[in-house]
Amino acid sequence: MYEEFYGLTANPFRLTPDSKFFYGSEGHRKAMSYLKYGLYQGEGFIVITGGVGTGKSTLVGQLFSELDGNDIVAAQIGTTQVDADDCIRLICNAFEIDVDTRDKGDLISAFEEFLIEQNQMGKRVLLVVDEAQNMPLRALEELRMLSNFNVGGQPLFQSFLLGQPQFLQTVGHKDLAQLQQRIIASYKLASMSAEETEEYIRHRLEMVGWQNYPAFAPEAFARIYDKTKGVPRLINTLSNRIMLFAALEEASEVDLAMVETVIEDQKNEEVTGEEEAAPVAAGGAPISGDRLAKIERAVTVIARRLEKLEDRVTEHDEAVHELIDLAMKAYGSEDEDVAQLKQA
Repeated sequence: MYEEFYGLTANPFRLTPDSKFFYGSEGHRKAMSYLKYGLYQGEGFIVITGGVGTGKSTLVGQLFSELDGNDIVAAQIGTTQVDADDCIRLICNAFEIDVDTRDKGDLISAFEEFLIEQNQMGKRVLLVVDEAQNMPLRALEELRMLSNFNVGGQPLFQSFLLGQPQFLQTVGHKDLAQLQQRIIASYKLASMSAEETEEYIRHRLEMVGWQNYPAFAPEAFARIYDKTKGVPRLINTLSNRIMLFAALEEASEVDLAMVETVIEDQKNEEVTGEEEAAPVAAGGAPISGDRLAKIERAVTVIARRLEKLEDRVTEHDEAVHELIDLAMKAYGSEDEDVAQLKQA
């Protein structure tokens, strides 16, 4: 909706990871350097951790966009709550290895043949595991054993493990000592700074044709950072709501007051949605005063939005009637068509 109003070519704040919008903050540049270092080494594991919404999946998308398909065959898995037997099946599916069997031994043999074939074509095989914190210890150990495949001492298979911060505790488990020895680098992805948050918002807007319309007041950027703490996903969610609100207001500038209004609306929505409806007795149970207050706040927000829409409809009707009056003056009299318009 707001894209059309502000002349943008697409939604700049979609939550779905898209490498086209990749912004290289200091943290993301360092994380990318670690991944590329791992590719250069051609063996072992690289571990990247970060909180929810910090941009790990976008990082992977950017990495894949830069890979040379003539040198590296890469695939990604994100469904990681599987046991060890399902892990190898999931990997075969990711690399589109057609194996009509559920036998683990046959799956491993098929995967080894795939690795050897790629090696003969001068290619290396890379697997990126997203949400690795969900993987059981046995599945991680299975990955470690798959990394043993080699030809003449040259490794055939490499894995990058991306997960939330608690994944480091999993990797440190005493039963994964051999996996720990195969990790050649590890990096924790942090949130963006206040300056990077502003640059990130500008970057995404500019990618879809933004030309400072609407303009953003410095205080607006500062409040967005204060609310989101520099987490990309939270920035996208809030910025998307701000742009929508600005379009509804037909605003040419996003100021602090506008950001505060959107944040307050979000709070009201969270409050009204945080409790499930209580069971209702046959005669109808009374609503508590606290819940009633929450409902009233939500109704107030909706009523304010409806009032603004009604004002715009009224303005539109007035503009139409003014045009009709001008047409009547131009004709000097009311012809049949003009009269019908006026009645409408």
